[in-house]
Amino acid sequence: MRLPGIRTPPSPRTIFTRYAVAWIFLIGVAIGDIVLSALSEHRSARLLRWASTNVTNLGHHPVAAMVLSAFLPGESLLAWLGLIALSMFGANRALGNARIALVCAAGHIIGTAVSEGIVAYRVAHDLLPVANRNIIDVGPSYVVVSAIVIAVAFGSWPARIAAAIAFVILVDVGIFDGLTQLQVAAVGHVTAIVVAAALGSALVWRRRQAAQVRPAT
Repeated sequence: MRLPGIRTPPSPRTIFTRYAVAWIFLIGVAIGDIVLSALSEHRSARLLRWASTNVTNLGHHPVAAMVLSAFLPGESLLAWLGLIALSMFGANRALGNARIALVCAAGHIIGTAVSEGIVAYRVAHDLLPVANRNIIDVGPSYVVVSAIVIAVAFGSWPARIAAAIAFVILVDVGIFDGLTQLQVAAVGHVTAIVVAAALGSALVWRRRQAAQVRPAT
């Protein structure tokens, strides 16, 4: 029996469904790290080379590289899980599952395309060594910075504070280092942030416009 004035806590299924994208990404990154850890050093390195979103792989298997690279953390797993938790859940709540998936996917894909496109151009014009076509470029960071933008711009105050903490941590570890030299990671992060801000704003605007429409009576 439900007592008046007492809210029933949401069930685990409801919590998972409400934050499905955040949970799936968090679990997926954890699984990616477990797979890397379970493989031998040679096979782990081979997987990273195959999944890397570098110029060569984007020409051979772009979809597989784009998807898999986002779930292979290149550094400490616990650090990435913490950053994902600080940013993704607040962003997920702010936009809902479909919209946050779209924003984060766009940030990851366009951030990768722009940064690696610059590499391809510079290699083709002898501004970088040919070896730069095969760099290791994996990790969830483009997704995370996209989520940070949404959480800070449209989330609740606790979500904004949590996402801001995540952003400060990422800045401290150097995600923008080398921007003036057009280094891949720096360019990709800036691009992902711009894409998330533009697309997130457009989606929120459309949602608010739709909410103002009243059915004819």
